[in-house]
Amino acid sequence: MAEITYREALNQALAEEMERDPDVFLMGEEVGVYNGAYKVSKGLLDRFGEMRVVDTPITELGFTGLGVGSAMVGLRPVIEFMTYNFSILAFDQVVNSAAKLLSMSGGQFPIPITFRGPTGAALQLSAQHSQALEAMYAHFPGIKVVVPGTPADAKGLLKTSIRDDDPVAFFEGEMLYNIKGEVPEDEDFTIPLGVAEVKNEGSDVSIITHGKMVHVALQAAGKLAEDEVSAEVLDLRCLRPLDTDAILATVAKTNRVVILEEGWPYGGISTTLTTLIQEEAFDHLDAPILRVTQADVPMPYAKGLEKLAKPSVERVVEQVNKVLYR
Repeated sequence: MAEITYREALNQALAEEMERDPDVFLMGEEVGVYNGAYKVSKGLLDRFGEMRVVDTPITELGFTGLGVGSAMVGLRPVIEFMTYNFSILAFDQVVNSAAKLLSMSGGQFPIPITFRGPTGAALQLSAQHSQALEAMYAHFPGIKVVVPGTPADAKGLLKTSIRDDDPVAFFEGEMLYNIKGEVPEDEDFTIPLGVAEVKNEGSDVSIITHGKMVHVALQAAGKLAEDEVSAEVLDLRCLRPLDTDAILATVAKTNRVVILEEGWPYGGISTTLTTLIQEEAFDHLDAPILRVTQADVPMPYAKGLEKLAKPSVERVVEQVNKVLYR
């Protein structure tokens, strides 16, 4: 296996799928000549040409609709949002067209389209550019939601998403592009959608999370281990479809749960997970389910306030100690 960055893993996935299938093309703002706002599409224009790496005007609603239309006639577009914050401008095409056309056409129009781009807070980009919108997308039936936290998961899940016949919203952690990890060098390396992975085995408490927060959870598990607390970290990887078997299995194993997400608490993914566990695994619980989320406010610009608003290792450790009655 090669050790590469999250960015390079995504680039490899795009290049390999474009090489494998001539119907795959990439479209978005600055994906071509500029090599992508985050350099994920570096070199793809030179390799595949301007018919398959398409620079667009600043018009999310327009190029997203164009992508949906191309998927209706059999192509496999990959639509890059410079950031998922900007996808709000294209939300009608995503949830009223892409997510619903298969059902509303009685199965006549599969929509094999992948939406991808960075999600969540970076550093002092303020409220309009720091949003984790996975829960908003996951609310709508008909669209799959994928949130990889490691380079290997980024590559394997992106390749699977591009091959999928349903629309997929693929969320990349904005602060993850430079992290490194081992990635299989097999060009056919894929990871099935809807399969969670235990990133750290444990027996005392389960930390259930996804995306960028996997790294926060692992750091918290390391600190807890110093205090002889064994924390299991379950990385969901996909929010739709959701690996309910893996969730219920870790609850049955540890009997205590802390749910960690980057989004807001009100109507968030953690709310859905809490309901699932309460309904399906209540008898396994030895303590109430606790959550760690972003503060329920627009993200502050001031550096100190921004840090307080984000989920942190310290807050995870605090909630774990609470759920263990320590």
